[in-house]
Amino acid sequence: MLKDCIENVRKTVPLVHNITNYVTVNDVANVLLACGGSPIMSDEPEDVEDITAICGGLNINIGTLNQRSIEAMYRAGAKANALGHVVLLDPVGAGASALRTNTAVGLMEKVKFDVIRGNISEIKTLALGSGTTKGVDADVADAVTEESLDAAVKFAKNFAEKTGSIIAITGAIDLVADANKCYVIRNGRPEMGKITGTGCQLSGLMTAFVVANPEAKLEAAAAAVCVMGLAGEIGWSRMQDGDGNSTYRNRIIDAIYNMDGETLEKGAKYEVR
Repeated sequence: MLKDCIENVRKTVPLVHNITNYVTVNDVANVLLACGGSPIMSDEPEDVEDITAICGGLNINIGTLNQRSIEAMYRAGAKANALGHVVLLDPVGAGASALRTNTAVGLMEKVKFDVIRGNISEIKTLALGSGTTKGVDADVADAVTEESLDAAVKFAKNFAEKTGSIIAITGAIDLVADANKCYVIRNGRPEMGKITGTGCQLSGLMTAFVVANPEAKLEAAAAAVCVMGLAGEIGWSRMQDGDGNSTYRNRIIDAIYNMDGETLEKGAKYEVR
């Protein structure tokens, strides 16, 4: 049950090491605190192995790359793998530049990821560039819609099988898949796209959920997506005249802070395919 996933985060307070982008680092930390986890941030190569060693999970986000942080990602990823820790990749902007694409693909070759989370365009770029497939199904559109849903579910399951990772594709309709099962999630609000970093926040949140639910990683990843989307709905319902995207960001974080298992079970909108 999704209820168990959020309750396990609050019970175990997973410590998550984030090598994330500097646009959203503060919000990622606050979302982790709001869900019951504990954040730590470090991207200095000489520091990251010690830091990741004391954590249960590692969240790697390539949103603002530089050569130092890229080295840190490889070193932290190798250390986390050696210790059997949960590792998540958020390939922000993969496909937008050669550096981003090559870094994400290189990380996938050297680091074992429990979860890869991005939008459909980012995930398609990795599928094309990872060397594990000859291409992406031509009928997977650049937005997951009701019309393209069957093809997108098939693509997500196939990519999960090829990578051995849970694949989380987020957008208007969210997909969270392993090789055999896909959660199709319809929580959220379009206005969430007006806030910088809701995806980055979700990656931190998802890492904590997977760490706290080692026997149910797929369900935990899906629960994190439901939590974020539902918080977007709850936060939007509390907006008042004069509120804008800055207030909305805070209302989303507050909704996560106040969310319990019952609220999640009642508000989650998903089906399993």
